[in-house]
Amino acid sequence: MGTTSEFPSDLLAGQEELHQVRAELSALLKRLPWSVEPRDGFSDDNGWRKVERPASPGWTEDEQAEVEKLRRREHELAVFVTTHRFWAEVAAGDRVAARTRLKHAHEETAEE
Repeated sequence: MGTTSEFPSDLLAGQEELHQVRAELSALLKRLPWSVEPRDGFSDDNGWRKVERPASPGWTEDEQAEVEKLRRREHELAVFVTTHRFWAEVAAGDRVAARTRLKHAHEETAEE
């Protein structure tokens, strides 16, 4: 298996920021109410599993703006990482394995 040194530093940095942005977005979405708009709560136990939701006050404008900002940055980083010039230097048959190594490069760095 390759090492992180096989990747350009800007690609490694982009991948690392992508992990951070995704973690931040995930944590934010878990904290926010289930509905962007104010909604009444409901309970439905007629389906194959019971679904319950408390009333949702909705998201504030600041919360909506923060989610939008993180989603926009996540998209920018995903495009940067997937279209980086480095991938043209990797043989087509090796790209999936290299991409997997890049995705886990932060774990390798943390272990060192």
